[in-house]
Amino acid sequence: MQKTRLGISIGLLGAAVYLAALLGGYIPLILLAGYVLLFEENPWLKRSAVKAAVIVFSFALLTAIIGFIPDIISFFNNLFIVFHGKFSIPVVTNIVNFINTVLAITQKVILIALALKALTQGWLHIKFFDKLIGKHMDQ
Repeated sequence: MQKTRLGISIGLLGAAVYLAALLGGYIPLILLAGYVLLFEENPWLKRSAVKAAVIVFSFALLTAIIGFIPDIISFFNNLFIVFHGKFSIPVVTNIVNFINTVLAITQKVILIALALKALTQGWLHIKFFDKLIGKHMDQ
């Protein structure tokens, strides 16, 4: 079993990166992934750290983009208020909330599955993320 510079197994550190992405938020993920990329040699571990970061930031970007929809409706509502009108689509807020909930659940399921696979240095193939990482990292 290969060990990291910290003295723990590579699989355990990989799982820790995914769990940091799941439970810790951006700062612990960035610190742990940064450590792996700067100080560890194992290519699987480096790809795992990048994959965790890509997943978290991709879902954050999707959530932010979807969050623009109520903002746009609010903008038009404020514009109409200037002219003593009203512009509202109440169902959109419910749809956006539903989509954000689905995204949050999906992200959590993916990160948990990856953390469990990481314990055995396994890999859960997610074509979109793997292709994106493959374009920017050595195989």
